[in-house]
Amino acid sequence: MHPSQFMQPQIVLLKQGTDTSQGKAQLISNINACQAVVDVVRTTLGPRGMDKLIHDDQGKVTISNDGATIMKLLQIVHPAAVTLVQISMSQDAEVGDGTTSVVLLAGEFLREAKPYIEEGVHPQVIIKAYRQACKLATERIVELSVKLDQESPEKRRDMLEKSAATSLNSKLVSGHKDFFAKMVVDAVLSLDPEAPNLEMIGMKKVQGGALQESVLVEGVAFKKTFSCAGFEQMTKVFENPKICLLNVELELKAERDNAEIRIADVAAYQKIVDAEWDIIYDKLAKIHKSGANIVLSKLPIGDLATQYFADRGMFCAGRVEHGDIMRMQKATGAMIQTSCNDLNEKVLGSCLHFEEKQVGAERFNFFSGCKVASCCTLVLRGGAEQFIAEAERSLHDAIMNTRRLLKNPSVIAGGGAIEMELSAYLREYSRTIFGKQQLLISAVAKALEVIPRTVSSNAGMDPTDVLNKLRMKHAQGGRWYGVDVVEGGICDTFESFVWEATVMKKNAIESAIEAACLVLSVDETIRNPSSEKPDAKN
Repeated sequence: MHPSQFMQPQIVLLKQGTDTSQGKAQLISNINACQAVVDVVRTTLGPRGMDKLIHDDQGKVTISNDGATIMKLLQIVHPAAVTLVQISMSQDAEVGDGTTSVVLLAGEFLREAKPYIEEGVHPQVIIKAYRQACKLATERIVELSVKLDQESPEKRRDMLEKSAATSLNSKLVSGHKDFFAKMVVDAVLSLDPEAPNLEMIGMKKVQGGALQESVLVEGVAFKKTFSCAGFEQMTKVFENPKICLLNVELELKAERDNAEIRIADVAAYQKIVDAEWDIIYDKLAKIHKSGANIVLSKLPIGDLATQYFADRGMFCAGRVEHGDIMRMQKATGAMIQTSCNDLNEKVLGSCLHFEEKQVGAERFNFFSGCKVASCCTLVLRGGAEQFIAEAERSLHDAIMNTRRLLKNPSVIAGGGAIEMELSAYLREYSRTIFGKQQLLISAVAKALEVIPRTVSSNAGMDPTDVLNKLRMKHAQGGRWYGVDVVEGGICDTFESFVWEATVMKKNAIESAIEAACLVLSVDETIRNPSSEKPDAKN
């Protein structure tokens, strides 16, 4: 026999330098990477959770308690750990709250699966059991949830405020949660009940003053824009004004752009200058003739136009931000015009009252009593810029949560109560089946306990002690017992009004199981070396 028959040539399948790792070791390393991500956000969970200060590459400092914000700013590059970032982002987009819980749960499901994988259980068996557990858990949540739709408006409002307060509990602004919960519920209830569009709630940050000086303004409000000479003479208050929204530049130089003119004598030049003035005066006259009292434009309005409007008792603002103009368009019924021709009553909007007022060091334009679509603006006050930014994120979470509740008005108890109840339920169920599934479903049951455990350890309590008490209560049928962070110990969280939206919990458990299954089903990673380079194309 020829010796070369035994020497198989090495097959080069992938590009030079490509690293492949596969099998069990790869899965374990992916699980470990996800654990590292979980450890970052673990301490932010619960009313006594800590905040994270993130200093990014642009030197911007963010202080946050919101799971999704932290995950976004971490710039994670590990391919498996990125799935955790994505589920927290999807939870933020879908429900708005519960972003930290979803990451914790996914990490814990993976941690519970790790010993089984090391002992050689096939990942697909684990995935099958996890999916079954997910189905059981979500069905149980729906059974347990408390419906609140047939109640009177007062009760409904009360329920929304309680739920908003729970959402704000774990945030920086928790000291003023009652004040903000009321504000959030007012904001959401002022929207169209059929289709509450969150774009209609604007948030403006004004530095200075105390948090309690934050106000909810009915209507649209935005900061006074950059203004030219002549704005002092403008009328600052209107009743029932007609509003004109433009996307037109009202400045002299605008006419001169994009034109090349050759002239033979000086008199011709004068004609061109006159023509320029005629064009802008023509535009201004058309706007005035349309009957508008307030002119808002996305593009600059020059000093000539400002003076012209001031002389005729009108108000104008140029360089208005896109979001504000869009909100004005929806709220007042005006249409954005890209030319000044054919301005008529139909394209103008209206509101009941307009006023320019001082807020802190800034001047704000307030439009209230918009008839076409209800809309409101939260003006947030506070000392440090980061503090106001965090307040804005917290309120966003609470607003999203409240809106979800309006659509699906059912709640469950928070504070780890629902997780303990599901855990007890799955543990009971696992005793009725046999085989590997039994072990895996009880692993899910154990993993669910991570929420009450983390909440209690973040509050400085002894988690083992708390969990033992909770297990006992849930075994005896005390289904709404959760962690009592205020007194230390356990209490009936439903009675203490720690309420969460059913949709949020359901979504969190489904997303977490989904992410865990995704990581478990990967057994090989192929990395191209160029993906490591900082300037590589994505």
